[in-house]
Amino acid sequence: MTPAWRESIERFPSALPRNPAKPHVLERVERLLEIALPAELKAFLSESDGLLDEYGTEVVWSAERILGDNLAFRKDDQYRSLYLPFDSLLFFGDNGGGDQFAFTCRPPRDGVLVWDHETDERALVSPTLESFVRSALTSDGEDWYR
Repeated sequence: MTPAWRESIERFPSALPRNPAKPHVLERVERLLEIALPAELKAFLSESDGLLDEYGTEVVWSAERILGDNLAFRKDDQYRSLYLPFDSLLFFGDNGGGDQFAFTCRPPRDGVLVWDHETDERALVSPTLESFVRSALTSDGEDWYR
């Protein structure tokens, strides 16, 4: 069961939630990326359109950034020549140093992955979005997942 995200976020005084994403924006993301948003992420964005930590780092991107960054990753010719395809992934956050966090959407799988921008490695870092958010907000550095 997905937690009530606002209540979960409010346990962390350093977390800065945002206003909820509008339903038509979430529908646009799904339509333009041709995927269904993972249920956990959709529920999160419906309560907080992104999440900042105390340093202003986006732990979870806004729906618009999710759309823009994923379209850019998928359409960039240089990325296509350097990395495995990104079409199966849905990026929703980053560590501030180049690594990206994602869900696998084709086929849908549970868990949050990290994509290492230097090695193109894709590794599971968290079984749920809830545990990902908790780990990111309680960590002391950008590489908490290593």
